[in-house]
Amino acid sequence: MASIKDVAAEAGVSVATVSRVLNDHPSVSEDARTRVLTAVRALGYRPNAVARSLRTDQTRTLGLVISDVLNPYFTELARAVEEEARALGYSVIIGNADERPDLQDHHVRTLLDRRIDGLLVSPTDGGSPLMLDAARAGTPMVFVDRWIPGVDVPVVRADGRAAVRDLVAHLYGLGHRRLAIIAGPAATTTGSERVEAFRAALAEHGLPLPAAYIGQGDFQAESGRRVTEGFLDLPEPPEVVFAADNLMALGALDAVRARGLRVPDDLALAAFDDIRWFVHTDPPVTAVAQPTAELGRAAVRALVDRIEGRPGESVTLPARLVVRRSCGAPPATPTATNRSQS
Repeated sequence: MASIKDVAAEAGVSVATVSRVLNDHPSVSEDARTRVLTAVRALGYRPNAVARSLRTDQTRTLGLVISDVLNPYFTELARAVEEEARALGYSVIIGNADERPDLQDHHVRTLLDRRIDGLLVSPTDGGSPLMLDAARAGTPMVFVDRWIPGVDVPVVRADGRAAVRDLVAHLYGLGHRRLAIIAGPAATTTGSERVEAFRAALAEHGLPLPAAYIGQGDFQAESGRRVTEGFLDLPEPPEVVFAADNLMALGALDAVRARGLRVPDDLALAAFDDIRWFVHTDPPVTAVAQPTAELGRAAVRALVDRIEGRPGESVTLPARLVVRRSCGAPPATPTATNRSQS
């Protein structure tokens, strides 16, 4: 493997000149720059990224802490982040918080110790003093999907309120009146926001949201199963269960089938966060779809803006309703669009 000394000898310049060329220093003549770059290509020289970071105070590395790597939504988000970062010349180190605040802070602390240039986080709760301290210290940071109120950093997220309103209108039009929700953790912004959007949409149709129809989940499949079993045991079970994320929806589906019941004949089901699996379930699941890949790319661009001294802006993109057959909707007239969604 060629060294920087080999490049200097090939180009007929000093090691210092090679270093200045590789760091794009303006004091190097065009002739010397051309000779160095020609030697670099000829020898296949690759600069040591760690040594270079010590000189430039940049590692060209971003940290990404996601809430749950097993959740297909976050898997797709991480893929989009990595692709966009690579296109902009950055690498990504990923930490999985597994919906645990302590594990989240462990990853954040580790990434900061590794001298990453910036941090993308989907917070597991709103009470992390570490994130607040990092933001106050000037660490370039962007929240994606979820955020922590009071921490002044850009937020890249989807607004699902209109899509939830569309969902409730769809359910109301099908004749459903008893609608329940499996909520995410109240400590997360998405957990509380989705419940309030659901409640407000029900109110537009004069429908209540009784306490018995609000089940507390944790964005994990097992909680969806547990909450749905509780709904089914009520003296007057709901007609529809709306799960506030995809994993809880899969848990709800398992609970219905374990009772020997069918969706949507015995209980209709809808979910927040569309995933590829939903078109393969029987029946396919109606869902609120977030623009996941677009969110990941926008989050990286906002973070790189902050790293490179430009103002990183918050971004809010709309979610949309994808109607399938899990709520009892009649099959639509076959078209290219409908076939792609069901």
